[in-house]
Amino acid sequence: MKLFFATLQFMSRIPVPQHWTDGFEFKDSYKGIIYFPWVGLILGALAAFVTHVAADYLQLGNGVSAVIYVLMMAILTGGLHLDGLADTCDGIFSARTRERMLEIMKDSRIGTHGTLALIFGLLLKVMLVAKLLQMNPHAAYATLIIAPVVSRALMSVLMYEQEYARENGLGNIFIGKISGQAYLITLLTSFILLFFAVGGMAFAVFILSYLFSLLYRYYINHSLGGQTGDTLGAGNELFEIIVLLCAASMIA
Repeated sequence: MKLFFATLQFMSRIPVPQHWTDGFEFKDSYKGIIYFPWVGLILGALAAFVTHVAADYLQLGNGVSAVIYVLMMAILTGGLHLDGLADTCDGIFSARTRERMLEIMKDSRIGTHGTLALIFGLLLKVMLVAKLLQMNPHAAYATLIIAPVVSRALMSVLMYEQEYARENGLGNIFIGKISGQAYLITLLTSFILLFFAVGGMAFAVFILSYLFSLLYRYYINHSLGGQTGDTLGAGNELFEIIVLLCAASMIA
């Protein structure tokens, strides 16, 4: 359980008592990839619960409730993945050399492309969540819980047998480190949870999301020559949007 709590502590801002992770070696963080779907489940459940209260008890409406869901996810993660999305887009769309792209991504300041990515990414999330709540509230809450599960599991696609684009950095803890067994366990766990949440449409949602993750991986590798911590975060945000988009197009 120490590995699970260390992973939860790393991937979220949920308070974890320090003695629960005492003795854990940070260099072993990559072993926690199998817990990524479970961390996503906790985050999704908490955010969906608050959204449920806002929509069904406080009667705030679908639009406001959708904003609350997206805000809760940002708060629970400390904006970790949103930061990765902004940095990745600033670098990738700068139309510079690979080395310059990586330098831009390390810059703490946000640029035009990063700003646009955050605006349109968050706006799209809010609209998709509002659409789901309007179409079928019961299915919507199941999707809101499960979307962070699948998105975090698909981060393993960006880690397994991948090259790290920098000489050193936080992403190097995971990228190229996870085993084939851990990779399969992570994906299988997320699919099983997805199936229990949304039923038969889980097959289409998972396949489409997985294919998108492969395309994203190829694009990043082609642009940067490997993955970074920022591209992992950006991937998580994009994968979450894809899951919501697929669900919104399939739920009657």
